[in-house]
Amino acid sequence: MQDRAPRPIRRIVTGHDAAGKAKVLIDAPAANVKSSRPGQFSTLLWCTEGAPAEMPIGEDAEDMGARLLGTYPPQGGTRFMIAEYPPGNVPRRHRTETIDYIVVLSGRIEMDLDDGESVAMGPGDAMVQRGTYHAWRNPGPDVCRMAFVLVDAQDLGIGDPVKRGEGTGPRA
Repeated sequence: MQDRAPRPIRRIVTGHDAAGKAKVLIDAPAANVKSSRPGQFSTLLWCTEGAPAEMPIGEDAEDMGARLLGTYPPQGGTRFMIAEYPPGNVPRRHRTETIDYIVVLSGRIEMDLDDGESVAMGPGDAMVQRGTYHAWRNPGPDVCRMAFVLVDAQDLGIGDPVKRGEGTGPRA
């Protein structure tokens, strides 16, 4: 598998100035990229710390896309990211105590479940992943790009999920 850089993601974040007028606060390539395996990247775009989410007014509000997170969103919050899986990636079986909203943006991916069951997904396919063991496998020939929103959820009390704080991986 050849080394490659992640495809840049333009991140636009809106907000309000001190007078409450709508404006674009950030319009730049997303920089919070991490990689734990060759050619495989995830880019954090935003996170929240709870629901309802805080949305401070003003141009000095924290950039919630700059946080260093592990696999999980903040406790009680959400994590919005885009991930890329290269053809022939090495799948990693895992489970998190989250509900994940997933959309394939480009390429193809297969999600391996228990007992050899596999689900193939392509561009535009959406999934609601509810805390199941799974592994993402890209059979190729193209990079698969997926959007994920992870929502913190209650513990299921089964198996051995990824622990909070694990999976931070080195930054790319």
